[in-house]
Amino acid sequence: MFFFGMNRVYLSAREILELKLLVNEMFLSIQGESTFAGYPCAFIRLTGCNLRCRWCDTTYAFSGGKLMPIRAVIDQVKAYDVPLVEITGGEPLLQKNSLYLLTLLCDLGYEVLLETSGSLPIDQVDSRVHRIVDLKCPSSGQSEHNLLSNLNWLGKRDELKFVIADRKDYEWAKNKLAEGKHWRDKVKAITFSPVFGEMDPQLLSQWILEDKLKVRLGLQIHKYIWGPDIKGV
Repeated sequence: MFFFGMNRVYLSAREILELKLLVNEMFLSIQGESTFAGYPCAFIRLTGCNLRCRWCDTTYAFSGGKLMPIRAVIDQVKAYDVPLVEITGGEPLLQKNSLYLLTLLCDLGYEVLLETSGSLPIDQVDSRVHRIVDLKCPSSGQSEHNLLSNLNWLGKRDELKFVIADRKDYEWAKNKLAEGKHWRDKVKAITFSPVFGEMDPQLLSQWILEDKLKVRLGLQIHKYIWGPDIKGV
């Protein structure tokens, strides 16, 4: 039996498998970001997002897609035959049934990543999932939507990501790190990722080195392999 939330809504495994998700696309690719970058990965992109980041590169996921039972989603993941799976969006946590999918994939032995904007609570996500949480910088236009209480839930499997467009973003992110003693050393990794085509990775690297920050430089390597405008890779 499974339950989530304060109301303890119990569902059987059979009932879980018939719950539906609005899936924008599923594909097999090379993981382009996070500490798992470079590995083959099955991607499940869910439709819908509550934010409108200025530099968003997946605006097509705001709408459309196909309503699929969790059973069919898992069958497709099995067909890809790789051990790493990522649930992304859009914002996957907008669809509450994504919590069940995450747990079932963990139960099946997959290494499961969740890419989330950080604007919605992550505390109900299965503890076996690697939560990759954005902290939106000012240039995104959405920094007021950061749910800072999520920082209290971060643990040793989780990663925090700052997408950097300019020096203002960099200084903002650096200040957040200075303030974050209670979560900074708990997470698996902290990544500074340059906005593709806007922030020079070499310049961002220089700033990181000058300030001796204990962060990773995150490049979206899938864009260097296939180009920035290709879907489904």
